[in-house]
Amino acid sequence: MRAPLLGRGKSRNVVQAMQRTGLDHGLDRLIAPVRPSRKSEYPLGPMEQYITRRNADGERFDPWMRVHDRLGARTLGVCGRSMIIRGTVREWETWTGMRFARSGSYVIPGALTTVEFDLDTDRGMYVEPNVWMIHG
Repeated sequence: MRAPLLGRGKSRNVVQAMQRTGLDHGLDRLIAPVRPSRKSEYPLGPMEQYITRRNADGERFDPWMRVHDRLGARTLGVCGRSMIIRGTVREWETWTGMRFARSGSYVIPGALTTVEFDLDTDRGMYVEPNVWMIHG
């Protein structure tokens, strides 16, 4: 199902508002931590590879990165440890509705990469990469 506001330019408006706010406060650059919106469809590949993908028109494959590109941003690099979520196996099972019966890597819907489980220590850990992009 398509989100009701998808494709209406709202994301572009948000980035432009962030740029204006910075300019209003004397800042000439916006550095944006970008969470690529379609990366969760490809959780097994590295972010460094994903961000090089292009569509048939030569633009970024990822829609959120494409918005930033169209507004003149350039990629600074990947932040490999942008967000870390730790929890017990039971917590992860509650959060995801999944069962984790062995130690190892699991694909979780919506995650940009896999979640690592160690049943011996009763721990699951998700380390999410993101991308730094700079405007101005």
